[in-house]
Amino acid sequence: MTNECECKCACGGTAAGSNAAKAPRVSTQLTLTDRIGAIKVRWGIGRMSYRVVPGLYAVGDPQAESPVLVSANYKMSFDRLRRVLSGRNAWILVLDTDGVNVWCSAGKGTFGTEEIVRRVQLCAVDRVVSHRTLVVPQLGAPGVSAHEVRRRCGFRVEYGPVRAEDLPAFLDAGMKATPGMRRVRFGLRDRIVLIPVELVTGAKYALLLSAVFLLLGGLGAGGYSLAGIRTTGVEGAALVLGAFLGGGILGPILLPWLPGRAFSVKGAVLGLVFAAGPGIYSLLGNGLATSWLHAATWLALAPALTSFVVMNFTGASTFTSLSGVQREMRYALPMQAAFAVIGLGFWLSGLFVA
Repeated sequence: MTNECECKCACGGTAAGSNAAKAPRVSTQLTLTDRIGAIKVRWGIGRMSYRVVPGLYAVGDPQAESPVLVSANYKMSFDRLRRVLSGRNAWILVLDTDGVNVWCSAGKGTFGTEEIVRRVQLCAVDRVVSHRTLVVPQLGAPGVSAHEVRRRCGFRVEYGPVRAEDLPAFLDAGMKATPGMRRVRFGLRDRIVLIPVELVTGAKYALLLSAVFLLLGGLGAGGYSLAGIRTTGVEGAALVLGAFLGGGILGPILLPWLPGRAFSVKGAVLGLVFAAGPGIYSLLGNGLATSWLHAATWLALAPALTSFVVMNFTGASTFTSLSGVQREMRYALPMQAAFAVIGLGFWLSGLFVA
């Protein structure tokens, strides 16, 4: 196993070892490189390679009685943790979670009992500290069996607060969490920071679908025409891009105020609002049959697209569990596909109706 830090950051990861003397000392101050790296990850650039080497790290001048804080090897998780430890002495035990954050890796099983026991033994933590307590993030709890950790390696698991920012107060209180520290929040800032990576991830599919609508817009009863591309094609492409951007930007921003519990339902409601204007406009247009087909297209296709886009945020929210996501997808995906096909059928039919 290489002991060189892969992140090329200021964490000092140059000689991760299995004991106190070899554990690298990391800074609690984030550098410009760290901040630029975080911005790039938020935009989906190098996200899966943004990691630190698993192992034991030292913050400040930790001693045998200093706390051992467990984290994932996703660098943003690691950076957030070390930043809040300014002026303190502590050990950070970084698990190998394949570069995934604590909450997601706990759901996937990489942040869990097996990896904690393995990493404690590999780093010989029992020879570094005199106590037998590991502070595990509360969001990692779904993957950890505390009694198994204690039975297999002798360390007691103490669940820390949800947010790293509450960790100093938690430690000062003798590892006692207030109800507020246990509360899972998904505030506006939490939702907004997720928007860029979601847009980048889905942009290529939205652009491809828009191009298909643009080209198909040239079809008509009189054959293929550039005029059809400029009018119907552009309108169809705008419908797809508008629904994608509306779901990707307004969906997370308006999430608490959109009706329904399931994210897919919230997205569908947003799509209906988005489609209402163009739908009414189509009904007021020329040609009764064409107007109804256009309106039906908007009312079927837009909610299907926004529902799918907003549903993707289900996996980014701590409000839902892995089983909850899977359950929602089982009924939402078929409905989204059905409405998309129906909407596309209306739209194609409208091309050949004078």
